[in-house]
This record gives sequence, structure tokens and C-alpha cells, in this order.
Amino acid sequence: MTPVVAEPEDEAALVEHARRGDAAAFATLVRRHQSRVRQQLRRLTHCDAALADDLAQEVFMQAWHGLAAFRAEARLSTWLHRIAYTRYLMHRRGSGAAPASLDGAAEGGGLEPIAIDEQSAGVPLRLDVERAIARLPEHERLAIVHCFQLDLSHEEAAQVLGIPLGTLKTQVARAKARLREWLAAWQPEEARR
Repeated sequence: MTPVVAEPEDEAALVEHARRGDAAAFATLVRRHQSRVRQQLRRLTHCDAALADDLAQEVFMQAWHGLAAFRAEARLSTWLHRIAYTRYLMHRRGSGAAPASLDGAAEGGGLEPIAIDEQSAGVPLRLDVERAIARLPEHERLAIVHCFQLDLSHEEAAQVLGIPLGTLKTQVARAKARLREWLAAWQPEEARR
């Protein structure tokens, strides 16, 4: 009988095991991160689940082959999100696709509102927020998606997007200002004054 070996809980230990060729350790890392990577890719691909899943598979194949290059200067999740964003850009360039928008986001799980209480407004508010986010210039939309919808820190989002931290913060601030303006009708009367 084969002894059962417990998986290390420490991510650094799993990375080290995977670097040495331990496929089971890498499989554990994939299980821990695959839903967030797929979520990121679904938002970037107009909620095209099949395409997002194909890209996610490519991300993890690239990560497996490039794990020796992971320097642990950032969290593993940040590194994986960066690979995912790069794979998405490569796909978009290769397919000649137009810049991404999220017009179809409502069908595939959609986007969460940024600063408005969805509990009281429900689906109409969520759809308006999704449409407003889709209207943002792409660089601002990507900043909002990574910071608020994927819940990355500003530093992590800047690393993923490959831009300076100050640039990301400016993009987020501009996007939030536009969204406040476009979604003003959803704010309580006293907040609009």
C-alpha cells in the first residue's frame, strides 16, 4: 500500500516541490489558483467561458514550464495573473480582435458594482454598472477589473498590467470619477448634492 503524503500548506514549499518536478505539488497550486485565473480571463474575454478556459490551460502550462523563472518577488497569484493577462493580449493580437469590452458580461456571471449598494437595486443596477464599466477606456477598465473585481492590491494590479503604480492609481481614480458620473442616477438624492 502506498503511504498517503500530506500536501504542504505553505505555498513556498509547494512551489519548491513543483520546481523539482513534483507534479502533485503543481496540481495543488493549480487547484488553489485556477478559479481566480479563470475569473480574470472570463472578464477579459467578454465572459467567453470556453476561450477563458483554453487560455487558463495555456497559462498553467506556461507556469509549469517557467516555474524556474518565478523569483518570488511577488506572490504566485500575481505572477499567474500576469501570465494570464499576457496570454490574453497574445490571443487578442493573434486573432485581430478589437479591444475587449464587456457588453456581453451580463450573460456570463457579470461584473460586480464598485461603490453602490446592489442589495436594494438588484439586477437593473448590476446591468447599468456592467454597461458603464464597458464604456470606460480600455486602460481604465482593466485597472477597475483587476483592482475591484479581482480584488488585487494596487501594487499587484500594476505588476499584472505591467504599468507603474502611479499610472494605475491615476487610471483607477479617473475610472471611478467617470463611473460616479455615469451612475449618478443610482445614488441617493442627498449624495448627488
